[in-house]
Amino acid sequence: MPEIAEVYRAAEYIRQHLVGRTLAVVKAQHDENVFGKVGTSAAEIEKALTGKKIVGAGQQGKYFWITMNSPPHLLCHFGMAGWFHIKGIPTFYYKDMKKDKKADKDWPPQHWKFSFQTKPEGSDKAVLDAAFVDFRRFSRVRLMNCAIENIRKISPLVDNGPDPNTDKDIVTRDWLAALCQRKKVPIKALLLNQANISGVGNWVGDEILFQARMHPEQYANTLSDDQITELHKQLMTVVDIAIETKSDSDEFPKTWLFKHRWGKGRKAIYQMPNGDKITYLTVGGRTSAIVPSLQKKTGPVAGDLDANESKASGVTKSKGKRKKIDEYEEAEETEDDPRTEDELIEETTTKPSKRGKKSIADIPPTAAAEEVAMVESQPGRSRKSISGQEEEDQPIARTGPPQVPHNKQLKRGGVLAPDEKTPAEQASNSSTRRTRKSNPRLPPTQTAEETQQVLDESNKKRVKGRISTATKGSASTAKKKSSVKKETNSSKDGGEQTEESLGRRRSGRISAMG
Repeated sequence: MPEIAEVYRAAEYIRQHLVGRTLAVVKAQHDENVFGKVGTSAAEIEKALTGKKIVGAGQQGKYFWITMNSPPHLLCHFGMAGWFHIKGIPTFYYKDMKKDKKADKDWPPQHWKFSFQTKPEGSDKAVLDAAFVDFRRFSRVRLMNCAIENIRKISPLVDNGPDPNTDKDIVTRDWLAALCQRKKVPIKALLLNQANISGVGNWVGDEILFQARMHPEQYANTLSDDQITELHKQLMTVVDIAIETKSDSDEFPKTWLFKHRWGKGRKAIYQMPNGDKITYLTVGGRTSAIVPSLQKKTGPVAGDLDANESKASGVTKSKGKRKKIDEYEEAEETEDDPRTEDELIEETTTKPSKRGKKSIADIPPTAAAEEVAMVESQPGRSRKSISGQEEEDQPIARTGPPQVPHNKQLKRGGVLAPDEKTPAEQASNSSTRRTRKSNPRLPPTQTAEETQQVLDESNKKRVKGRISTATKGSASTAKKKSSVKKETNSSKDGGEQTEESLGRRRSGRISAMG
């Protein structure tokens, strides 16, 4: 994510190459995330900026703005992966310039949101093209219809803290000490909160704490005066060097953590030149790189203080959702799901359902009542009737002699209560419920004996059907056999007749010759 130094680099290139030029052509393609979420549209961008002259550029933390000769002005935030290209000028802040060359070849570059083309003014009569790109769509672009001197007095800039580069008169040692004393949060979370200090992001915060030899989890309100003094010194030093180099990492000091925290591949070795190992932990929802041998804990850290307070009060704090540090932090914490949309749909649709209960058709007729009694729950629980509504088991009215108490009642020395049932009655009642549920055609008042009788009759019908089918099959087979036999007999008779006629012809010929 572009932080204070990267945003300064973009604003500086605008000041060097675009200030004083008139925008002849302004194009924008609407993106609801980039424009719509802050109340702007692509059409409004084109209408407001076409024909305007760029007279300056400014910055506060991770925001930068392009000052026009008259309102509205353009305020931008790069989000996670946004950037500002100028055709033919290597504006990127890392050494791999292939993306710039590709953007120059295929203009406007891929994932562009808006683009400028200037008029041929000045001594060189050159026409410059510029474009704002963002492939992850977490950036924000809005129009600020106010005087440029008031742009930091209205939202969203007024909601952010001072910039340690442009507001050096505010970000003093005493100011930082007062901020730490009233904030009971890990020091890394304090630095990342844009409402406290604008522009400090993840890698800048890690570098400040490493240079100050401070553990990122230690609470800000537990820092000593010496630690606060060192923290302020390293805050200003790291920001100044990052801005002076325009965030060109090749020019960073070799002793910086930044030069050694980034590895490539699984076999990468994360350690400092002297062999001190670099480890990673999560603080304030972000992955923090630290050197444990140098960044010692000198006071309560995140988790320890909360645990002690919970013990003292006897209350355990639940892990709730942490509030976002700024408007764009949620994007940095979220990673894309490696599964495709088709895989997610397939996983959802092919997920095996819960194993259902056995139906009465799957239970052998001879063991229907026993099996039903085993799989059904105890009476008294709520259940769904055939109509789908919840109903309660109703007690069965008894007639005749009193029932013999079962074992549990004998143990507690009592007798059957009016609403209690024996195991046999429970099985009978469960069998009735189970049969009605699996076979809705049966009447709701049918007993287990009637159910058994219906099942027996059904089995008899099945057997009769099989017997009748077998009888019909045997009859048709016999009919076929008889027809074959008749054909055979007829063929035999025909053969005999043919032999007799041949004999007669032969005898006639012999008599004629004689």
